[in-house]
Amino acid sequence: MPFTEILALCMIGAFFILLLGGVPVAACLGITGLVFGYAGFGPFLFSLLPARVFGVITNYTLLALPLFIFMGIMLEKSRIAEELLDVIGLAMGGLRGGMALAIILVGVLMGAASGVVGATVVTVGLIALGPIIRRGYDTGVACGVICASGTLGQIIPPSLVLILLADILGESVGTLFAAALFPGLLLAGLFVAYVLILGVLRPEAVPAIPREERAQYTGRQLAGKLLKVVFPPIALIVLVLGSIIGGVAAPTEAASMGAFGSILLAALSGRLDYAILRDTVRAAFVTSAMVFLILIFAQPFGLAFRGLGGEKLVQDAFSIVPGGLNGQIFFLMLLLFVLGFFLEWIEISYIALPLFLPIFHNAGVDMAWIAILVAVNLQTSFLTPPFGWALFFLKGVAPPSVSTAAIYKGVIPFIGLQLIGLLMVFLFPGLAVWLPNSIGW
Repeated sequence: MPFTEILALCMIGAFFILLLGGVPVAACLGITGLVFGYAGFGPFLFSLLPARVFGVITNYTLLALPLFIFMGIMLEKSRIAEELLDVIGLAMGGLRGGMALAIILVGVLMGAASGVVGATVVTVGLIALGPIIRRGYDTGVACGVICASGTLGQIIPPSLVLILLADILGESVGTLFAAALFPGLLLAGLFVAYVLILGVLRPEAVPAIPREERAQYTGRQLAGKLLKVVFPPIALIVLVLGSIIGGVAAPTEAASMGAFGSILLAALSGRLDYAILRDTVRAAFVTSAMVFLILIFAQPFGLAFRGLGGEKLVQDAFSIVPGGLNGQIFFLMLLLFVLGFFLEWIEISYIALPLFLPIFHNAGVDMAWIAILVAVNLQTSFLTPPFGWALFFLKGVAPPSVSTAAIYKGVIPFIGLQLIGLLMVFLFPGLAVWLPNSIGW
């Protein structure tokens, strides 16, 4: 094996050692890329680095990231999710598992309105976990529903994952948004079906809301409250997604409309003040800075790995995978799933995924389909112990009586449902490619 390829393998190993040692992701990428790239090629390899970094910070599509982040945080801090959960929960309260179904629907609406997983999991965890357990729900089921529903924002557009995957794969954001719509709703449907089946098989685990609590509103009052609370977020979703998928606006333009729309919704609800606006802007700046810092430091890492012959190593490894193209896709999905136990989605996206893309490009695979398979797989990484971020988010806001073991146990059925959804998208590619193909993307 050539010396440069040995350096490439050592660079990957050094990256994981630094990461497990607690070094921030951006620093891991920058240190390993610069050190091993310099060791292999001296300063010549990095003559392209300034242009690559400039390309990241001037990428017009990536400007949508901070705007969508702002939108999600504003919806969280203005307590719109709290109102949604209360009203939808009462509307479904007569069903066994009604509160769990309400949480799933709020996860869909919040995911489609913001695409920020942490905001949804933390908000719903703060609002619903204590009350739903006091109503007699099994602790594991309650935790699993909240974690799984919160991750729907990773696949239901507008998703930060899809925006970054569009940049990595060279696809348009609108194409991936259209491709992700049905798979995202499919996952939500699997969660709903699981809760309904649980209501039949284990009714004590998902009891209905008591009749006395539901009696506080008449049918007409509840319908009016549903219209008042649920219609504005849905209108915002249609405005943002419809303008992108319909080709009316670019993702960045639609994100700016969404950010402005979230301010309007907060103002109309009477909760917009200087403190909320200040906190939202600050939180959006911090989150956006973290994402862009990783994107910038991923450039020297990628340059070094390619320059050291890392892509050839990956292609050689793929060539011995049995099963042809399907076997190679299965191998990639398995690798991403295993990495999801230990790494964040953004690390997997910018470190592991680009290594395999030339193989699928050369095979003529529909990259929108690959992107959705990857997105569903990365969504699962939020739920897989020990480092699933949805688990950490929920544990941070859960009552002291909720143990980490209960959270881990609760998400296991939903990890299984995620894998069923992934298998369905793999077996039926039309779930992902039908909508973008039908509208000519």
